[in-house]
Amino acid sequence: ECIKIIVCRQMGGIMFRSMTAFGRHREIVGGRDISAELRSVNSRYFDCSVRLPRALSYLEERVKPYLQSRGISRGKVDVTVSVETVSSEEDSVSLDTAYASGYIAALKKLRDEFGLVDDISVMTVALNRDLFRVLAPEEDAERDWQDVLCVLEVAVDRFLEAGAAEGQRLYYDVTKKLEILRAYAASIAELSAVDVSGYRKKLEERLRGLLSDIPLDENRLLTECAIFADRISVDEELVRLSSHIDAFATTAKFEGPVGRKLDFLIQEMNREVNTAGSKCQNAAIAQLVVECKCELEKIREQIQNIE
Repeated sequence: ECIKIIVCRQMGGIMFRSMTAFGRHREIVGGRDISAELRSVNSRYFDCSVRLPRALSYLEERVKPYLQSRGISRGKVDVTVSVETVSSEEDSVSLDTAYASGYIAALKKLRDEFGLVDDISVMTVALNRDLFRVLAPEEDAERDWQDVLCVLEVAVDRFLEAGAAEGQRLYYDVTKKLEILRAYAASIAELSAVDVSGYRKKLEERLRGLLSDIPLDENRLLTECAIFADRISVDEELVRLSSHIDAFATTAKFEGPVGRKLDFLIQEMNREVNTAGSKCQNAAIAQLVVECKCELEKIREQIQNIE
């Protein structure tokens, strides 16, 4: 009987699965030694390649839908199934008596007419395979599929388990990097608040010094200072960045394929960080922006492995 391994690696409700995985199983089913192996690497879409023995090549069209029914939706997956006959109790061998009689008579005539040494024996005669008829059972497509499926199912279980285990490691790694990103964003927010306040005061003092002999409209001065200060403020970018980080953390806990959504969120985070970097007037903030971009790139590389 086929041993079924039910694999559902749950990480606190998290179903993070890597596209890089491997699974293999070998078992004797119905007198045949069947092995199934699955390997996968990253791919934007589901690209399935199936290798089967020529005699069972007609089963190829059933493998891909089966993998999709098991929840495999992304990655370049190579499936290899090999089948070797071990024993077949259903096969029967019969002797073609008429052919055997004529064949042995011909051998005796060959011996007598040419004076050859008589070495006619059962084993030498049996070398002629035409003497025997092997009656194999009729092909049964459904039986063949069930035999292959019995082994393939366990191989897929192990494949999914490997993907889930790797996905768990990726999840924890990405989670740590997100926390680092949050810390950098918080530091940028603190420095930006100080920078905006200081910039407003410096600008106001400079204008008053330059226009000391000219009466100033206090309201207009305050307005202009506020406008210039707003141009270097990154509050909006940081709010959106925080929102994207929250969305990323929430999406990562969804069951099913989330790689594309996470990749999109990384792009949005990069957009906000780049905008913040273009507005900053502070070397410390500029350095933190660089650190944020480094962490985002590390996360993006990890996300490429997520289904």
